[in-house]
Parts: sequence; structure tokens; C-alpha cells
Amino acid sequence: MLTKKQLDLLEFIHTRMQADGVPPSFEEMKDALDLRSKSGIHRLITALEERGFIRRLAHKARAIEIVRLPDALGKSGFTPKVISGDKEPEPSLPEGAQSVVSSAVALPLMGKIAAGVAIEAIQEVERNISVPAEMLSSSGNHFALEIKGESMIEAGINDGDVVVIKQDNTAENGDIVVAYVDSAQATLKKYMRKGDRIWLEPCNAEFSPIIRAAGQVQVMGKLVGLIRTY
Repeated sequence: MLTKKQLDLLEFIHTRMQADGVPPSFEEMKDALDLRSKSGIHRLITALEERGFIRRLAHKARAIEIVRLPDALGKSGFTPKVISGDKEPEPSLPEGAQSVVSSAVALPLMGKIAAGVAIEAIQEVERNISVPAEMLSSSGNHFALEIKGESMIEAGINDGDVVVIKQDNTAENGDIVVAYVDSAQATLKKYMRKGDRIWLEPCNAEFSPIIRAAGQVQVMGKLVGLIRTY
């Protein structure tokens, strides 16, 4: 799943390589995406590389190779998996309800989740929001959370985004999960298990991982979608 900026950058790199045979410079990428600094491009490039869309080659100028592209490229353009919306609340539904109307599903928004230092545990429904039905898994329960903090920005998850979570108490290394820490706090991080220790890893070099014994971390669900408000 890519953010709109990641998709825009991948499309720009692909177009320039088709036209010129070489990738654009970071300065050209920055200007094309209307970013203020090249540090934002570095974060987007890292995210694209982690997702297997590009590869950076050592010891070569403009060392970027496109490994694969979304299916839509070359047909009708990119179709972002990030869903944009406004800030108007959806009509109130009973707590935990999921209703399908015109391919939309109403999910409970369970407050804020930390993408930074862990915050107080999720406890109650704030309101309901509509998400595309195709964003959800065919089975299981889902809920939504608003992101607070910037520790996951290199995974394309920004402060103020709403993430869609499928309830699950298991995870594999590399999954982005909602986890309770010390039975009191909740956070969104990349899950890694190393022996009897759990590492909840940020996707931002400025943040440190949360490391606990396995018994101190309870996985509550896995990331399946992202909604961004502009």
C-alpha cells in the first residue's frame, strides 16, 4: 500500500526514465512533488525501496532502479490506496456497528493511537467513519484509529492520518500492528520478535524502538488501510 506522495514520486521517476533513460535528481523530485526539502524525498525513496518498487544501486550517479510498478501504471494512471476525505463526522451508529452502503463500510473510530511514544490505551468509540469495503478483509472485525505522532512517517503514515485495523492477536515479523504495551498503553509500530523479546520498531530514524519481554506486549490488530484528510 502506497501513499499518494509515494505513488506520485514513483510515477515521476518512471516517466523521466522512459523519456531520458536516467532517473531525475533529488532536486528535480523535490520540485516535482512541491516539497520544501530533499529530506522528504529521502523518506519517500526509502519507503518505496522497503516496499520493493525501487532499488538503490551503490557507486552510481542517480542510482535508482525501478523493480516493479502498480498495475494501473500505463493504463489509467495510478490509483492510490490512500483514501482522501473531509472532516465531517458520519451519522452515528451503535457502538462497534459495521454497515455497508454503496460499497462503504461504517467503522468505529476508537480515538487516537500513538505513532511516537506510547499513549493511553484505546477505550471507547468516538464516532463512526466510512471506508471503502474493498479496503477490508473478507472476514474478521475492523476498527479505525487516528494517528498521533511522526514515528511511522517513513512507512507513509503521518500525524492526523486514520488507519484501518483488522483485529488480530497474532503477528509476523514486519507487520505493522496496534499493540498494548505493559497492559496500559497503545502504539502503532512495526512488529519484530527476537527470541523472547518483542521490538516495536518505528519507521523514522529519529525514534527508538520499544523493547519488551513477550509477555508485556499484546497485539490487538494489523494495519490494512489508511485514510488521509487534506
